[in-house]
Amino acid sequence: MEVSSLSSSYYTYSDYTSSSNYATDAAGATIEEAITTQTNGAVAGSNNIASAQSLLNVSDSALASVQDYLQSIRELAVQASNATLSDSDKAAIQSQIEEYLQGISDVAGNTTYNTHNLLDGTDSQYKIATDSNGGETTITTGNATLDALGLTGLDVTSDDFDLSVIDDAISTVSSLRSQGGAQYNALSYAYNSNQDKLLQQAKDADEQLENMIETYQSRKKENQLEQYRIQMQKKQQENEQQTITNLFV
Repeated sequence: MEVSSLSSSYYTYSDYTSSSNYATDAAGATIEEAITTQTNGAVAGSNNIASAQSLLNVSDSALASVQDYLQSIRELAVQASNATLSDSDKAAIQSQIEEYLQGISDVAGNTTYNTHNLLDGTDSQYKIATDSNGGETTITTGNATLDALGLTGLDVTSDDFDLSVIDDAISTVSSLRSQGGAQYNALSYAYNSNQDKLLQQAKDADEQLENMIETYQSRKKENQLEQYRIQMQKKQQENEQQTITNLFV
């Protein structure tokens, strides 16, 4: 259900209360206030979810760049693992790897969302109110710094270089992206669940509104009938009085 559907129920109710004086009725006021509260909360929760998903998208895009750098670094590292290369050849490969490492460092340090650093380890948890009652969901981002990935001081020209260091870094980034994807899906579920609840609340409000309208119309009809009976009794009394008067004329 779209939030506008619930809003339409609210406006229908507001129009009704204005014409029937039910706005002063305790039950009517309670329903109106509940609809307003739930609608406003739903809009805020939906906006929060959208912001959180945007944050995760920014994070994932940055991690994809880190992953590309890592794949390039691994390819160069494999090339460097060749005894037939000269020292200058390996030095050139190392220089290129260091440029890629700097690229990773820049991504980790400069990826932000609304001033929050996402991948440098400083801001890693974000609590998001996702429903009309303030229910919270926590999302987390990863640490993609060279230290966190175990790549600080990586040197493919050294005799003890181990390719698994790069493989571990690739695995870490892949896990972070999978985690982000799972959180994105969870937020989508929270959004849909939120809308389902709103739909049910709108239906319940509509039923209560219909009952109130029926009660009002029934009371109005009873009042009209009572007024008619009073008028008829008054007319009958006037006729009887007129008859008595005529007898003495």
